[in-house]
Amino acid sequence: MIEKVQENMDVKENSAAVMSSIEFARLGDGLVAYVKQVNSNQARNLFPALTGLPEGIDLYAVVGADGTPLGLTDSRSSAIASVIEYELEPVSVH
Repeated sequence: MIEKVQENMDVKENSAAVMSSIEFARLGDGLVAYVKQVNSNQARNLFPALTGLPEGIDLYAVVGADGTPLGLTDSRSSAIASVIEYELEPVSVH
């Protein structure tokens, strides 16, 4: 029994620290931007000020590491080029 208690204590001491949701959101902040294909409804949710967007089209959203919407375009290559232009690492989200 004493060995089991000691084993559990050792595991807790050697476990990696768990990141808070704020720390996780900041992971990659200023380093990466995510490129995600979105439909017109998802685009409106990300960019509420967007008006006149036709229904049923696919677009590409650029989103910061913390989830902040940064840009929207109709081409994946344009989205990636924008990310690179701002010296960020593009990451695709599927």
